[in-house]
Amino acid sequence: MATQVQAVTEKEIHIAHQELEHPTTMRVLKAYPPAKASFRPHDTSMTAMETAWMMACVQLDPDEVMADEMKMTGPPPIPKTWQELVAAYEKAHTEFVRKLRAIPDEALNGTVRVPVAKDRMEEHRRGDVLWYFLHALVHHRGQLSVYLRMVGGKVPSIYGPSGDEPW
Repeated sequence: MATQVQAVTEKEIHIAHQELEHPTTMRVLKAYPPAKASFRPHDTSMTAMETAWMMACVQLDPDEVMADEMKMTGPPPIPKTWQELVAAYEKAHTEFVRKLRAIPDEALNGTVRVPVAKDRMEEHRRGDVLWYFLHALVHHRGQLSVYLRMVGGKVPSIYGPSGDEPW
């Protein structure tokens, strides 16, 4: 008897990766000491709060990616407390996945104009833009995990054991 393999769409794979990364991101956010939210490892670096806020902001409204052109107007105001930021990230993730589920699979192959530099736009495939923002989330989470270590916090397991959370 032959095994039947169910076809999986790019959207389903993307959602699965969003859901895979989410608990890890929440562990890093919850491990960070709120009293150290203003920590900045260098004068030109973002604070921990700004870095964490970037993680929420890259959980874009998928409707923006489905438009003809993304309007990058800058992030919304940063929440006042770390707890509000964590709650905002959780809400942004939930809304992102809910809206992405409603988008037709074939729409990811369309293109969107994206700002790539000052006064410069380029056409990119929508699915690729969504992957870019997921990678940006993982990048900022990595930055925050370094901040976490620098302020004396315990770094949770991310893709394998950490010094603070061995297997």
